[in-house]
Amino acid sequence: MMSDAAERFGRATDGFAARVDAVRRDQWQTQSPCPKWTVRDVTVHVINEARRMLATVRQTEPESLYGVQVAPMGELPETEPGADLPAAFRSIAAGLVAAIDDPTCRQVELPTFAGPQPFAELVDTLPEDVLIHTWDVARATGGDERLDPELVEYVFERFKPLDEMLRQPWAFGPKITPPEGADVQTQFLCFVGRLT
Repeated sequence: MMSDAAERFGRATDGFAARVDAVRRDQWQTQSPCPKWTVRDVTVHVINEARRMLATVRQTEPESLYGVQVAPMGELPETEPGADLPAAFRSIAAGLVAAIDDPTCRQVELPTFAGPQPFAELVDTLPEDVLIHTWDVARATGGDERLDPELVEYVFERFKPLDEMLRQPWAFGPKITPPEGADVQTQFLCFVGRLT
């Protein structure tokens, strides 16, 4: 039986995959809400970070996948002409969903800003990056910007206590005051500095 953490991450990855599947060929170089990143950059970022994490918990070396080369954490990998980004993401996402409930992966330690932590203690944070970048891709391409409301609430509640810590160059810029009566998704996107 799939754990709640695996089910949540699976829903987050399904949402991202659907937005990436909908990207037209002429939209990959469109500017995204992430400064200096195109839609392609956002997508390969998500692939590379997830692939690095999966390789660590599986205690293997990350490999080129569907034309997406390997890059260090935090850097954008090169992509070959004709790289299949949707296929690369789905492959890595499925591997991470399975790893969440794999006892051999759960105790592997991963580097974090707070020091090494077991994968088992980090699985609840996995939807965050994917969820936010789902909106980035949708906004940039004119796609469906509606995010899974339960996931939005879940991630938002986890972020609220980390407000000051998140205002870092590697995380988010200043938060924005949401309009009066804003729904939870709008509040969340303002909190992470996406809506202006």
